[in-house]
Amino acid sequence: MSNRVVEEVWRRESPHVLAALLRRHGDLGDCEDAAQEAAEAATVQWSRDGVPADPRGWLITVASRRLIDRVRADRARAGREEAVAVTQPSDSHLALSADQAMAGDGDDVLQMFVLCCHPSLSRSSQVALTLHAVGGLGTREIAAAYLVPQRTMTQRLTRARSTLRSAGAVFELPSRSDLPSRIASVLDVCHLLFTEGHTRSAGGALVDRSLTDEAIRLTRQLHCAIPDHDEVAGALALMLLTHSRAATRTEDGNLVPLAEQNRSRWDRELIAEGVTILERVLPRGHVGRFQLQAAIAAVHAESPTWESTDWPQISVLYAMLDRVAPSPVVTLNRAVAISMAFGPKQGLDLIAPLLDNPSMRRHHRTHAVRAHLLEMLGDRTGAIDSYRRAAQLTASVPEQRYLNDRVHRLAGSG
Repeated sequence: MSNRVVEEVWRRESPHVLAALLRRHGDLGDCEDAAQEAAEAATVQWSRDGVPADPRGWLITVASRRLIDRVRADRARAGREEAVAVTQPSDSHLALSADQAMAGDGDDVLQMFVLCCHPSLSRSSQVALTLHAVGGLGTREIAAAYLVPQRTMTQRLTRARSTLRSAGAVFELPSRSDLPSRIASVLDVCHLLFTEGHTRSAGGALVDRSLTDEAIRLTRQLHCAIPDHDEVAGALALMLLTHSRAATRTEDGNLVPLAEQNRSRWDRELIAEGVTILERVLPRGHVGRFQLQAAIAAVHAESPTWESTDWPQISVLYAMLDRVAPSPVVTLNRAVAISMAFGPKQGLDLIAPLLDNPSMRRHHRTHAVRAHLLEMLGDRTGAIDSYRRAAQLTASVPEQRYLNDRVHRLAGSG
């Protein structure tokens, strides 16, 4: 059996395993370590014996034993050992089926998102730690989402765990007054999970449907629970409208840019659902960043051709987004819209300061956008240099192929 099978089972079951451990033991770092040790044990044993009938129960059992061993070995945590012993009086107790162990949990993934977005952490740390502990993303993927080096993200995650431990953090559902800030962080988690699945930051595949599908499932569930939350509705609409293009974004493993996608193959049901949600939520008042991003996605989704895209409208929406939630990435996307609406010179002027930002200077998309605008302007040499730099910076094989192909096409046309 391939490690890929084990990875797929682990991605599906890890939030449930972590939730079970946290119910018995309050330290997130210890629970993460024990769960990871169980995953490593699964890789060895399942590769030899096959996946057990109850993989969740198996993982919970092994991780619980690792956790007890860890607590017993650390005399400084003798009190915690006693707490675990009370709930785990014997190894036979660890052999509970997954159904028994997870009784009354609802959806552990969404619940764990809420629990891990702990108020003792900053919002960015809440999101990063939740993506790692529950979402199953590695430090490299999370670092790419935050445009920081992997070592920096590793340090942030370590500090976040230390902060939780020092604060004696208790993982319990928040009060009504604390819920809005938790929901905002949970939405960030879902959105970044979707974004990583929509365009993988590294590796040989551009899209990971398991991540996008899970992000949509969780956001839809959140929307059902709080249907009057405008930004939850906006996030769901954004994901549906963006995901409608999934089938056309690659061909034979190669990236197909938006301008060249076969729009007749876009998922009209997803588009209709996303637009309906958006039309229902936009008139209600406050418009947040997810609603604005969804509105931009809707303009693309409803344009029959690339040439008929209403770029002036998209430019206005990006200007609104820049006021509501300014960021270098918003500036970069706004530059594309302005270039398409009013010419590449204005777009290039907008992104020029981004090259002085260390994070954006390391980000391949900054150079890819600059290359595209230089190509539109007729600066073939400048475009080649920027495409080449972008290809060097990305860890995504499909994006590398696409960017290097642009280099070869421009070089061959000279």
